[in-house]
Amino acid sequence: MLGEYRISGRRASEIAASVERGVGSGELPPGHVLPPMRELAARLEVNPNTVAAAYRTLRERGVIETAGRRGSRVRPRPASTPRGSLRIEAPPGVRDLGKGNPDPELLPTLGPALAVAAAVDAEHPGLYGEAPVVPEFAAYARTAMDADGVPEGPVAVTSGSLDAIERVLAAHLRPGDAVAVEDPGWGSVLDLVPALGLRAVPVGVDDDGPVVADVERVLRAGARALVVTDRAQNPTGASVGAGRARELRAVLARHPDVLLIEDDHGHAIVDLPLHPLAGTTDHWAFVRSAAKAYGPDLRVAVLTGDAVTVDRVAGRQRLGPGWVSRLLQRAVLHLWTSGAVDTAAVARSYGERRDALVHALAERGVTAYGRSGMNVWVPVSDETGAIARLLHAGWAVAPGARFRMSTPQAVRLTVSRLTAADIGPLADAVAAAAGPARPVTYG
Repeated sequence: MLGEYRISGRRASEIAASVERGVGSGELPPGHVLPPMRELAARLEVNPNTVAAAYRTLRERGVIETAGRRGSRVRPRPASTPRGSLRIEAPPGVRDLGKGNPDPELLPTLGPALAVAAAVDAEHPGLYGEAPVVPEFAAYARTAMDADGVPEGPVAVTSGSLDAIERVLAAHLRPGDAVAVEDPGWGSVLDLVPALGLRAVPVGVDDDGPVVADVERVLRAGARALVVTDRAQNPTGASVGAGRARELRAVLARHPDVLLIEDDHGHAIVDLPLHPLAGTTDHWAFVRSAAKAYGPDLRVAVLTGDAVTVDRVAGRQRLGPGWVSRLLQRAVLHLWTSGAVDTAAVARSYGERRDALVHALAERGVTAYGRSGMNVWVPVSDETGAIARLLHAGWAVAPGARFRMSTPQAVRLTVSRLTAADIGPLADAVAAAAGPARPVTYG
């Protein structure tokens, strides 16, 4: 079963180290089944409890996973090539629709906000020992979330949504735990979960968000956490509607021990109402980033949740970066309070471009998805061929492989830089490149 590699050691720490050496050298590859504990104990002439302790250590480190009667096996390694590297670089003369950036013309000028933050700092310099969250920032963010029906909870600040998601997962889960993720979904989350030693379990998505039957199935199967995008889901544009939210809350109420993480990806760039799921389970987190509406380089996100979750995140954060720059917090607060972004106009601008492209594709017999946000998801019969044909036609798009686990092939187009004159030629190119593809429900 183990080939030429023989596990050695007399103590639990030695046995665990031996297995890790085999994994590191490649002699125990991902998926390789380890011997039953009693069998290995007999071979090493040690107490079975010693082997059990070694296996427990390896599980906690994310080296192995145990699947009941199927035994223990070496875990798949985190992807050495992250999904974000699966991108098509646009050569000169080719329009780039693949990076997922907002329209720079719709982002505010940061100079005034940074000047206000600097002026406050000149009067009251930010020093060690001060509160990590600017009180005015927390109060404004909390009021906005109250208005959207997000349950009461303390406020923390993280360096973007992904930072928040990582910290919340790490605060509650252990290596080997299963996390339910949207499929297709945000590629960074699909990379993050295995990088933490966790196991990603796909949940289908349709225009209304996560498919209820899939969520019920994976939670019954033991998933410890569920990550949901409330609005402008990346890459499909799904948005959780009122009816879907009621159904998902009913499912979550039957699994109160599940950790719920919500990412309001469409905050300030969509005009669809928020229907939060938060508060249904014992532990939950809700995150909003300033990236899409105010600028990706700000790296500021608001996090709220139950008191235990936020306290764990803030406590661990204090032992790392300490806090997110209060200068940036004050700058974002000024952007919020000064009305630097006309959120209705931004939502309308993205909506018009997105809807125009989806409609033009439908006229050409191509099914596309894009209920909200700045992306359109187009199923294709041959992903590689479609990307190559679009590149030849002058358009670089994002490979669906960046966002998929088990769903069919597709490509993602970001509409943020499109003009009305682009819609027809782009739709023609996509229709020619897509090939025969049946309409599918991502669920």
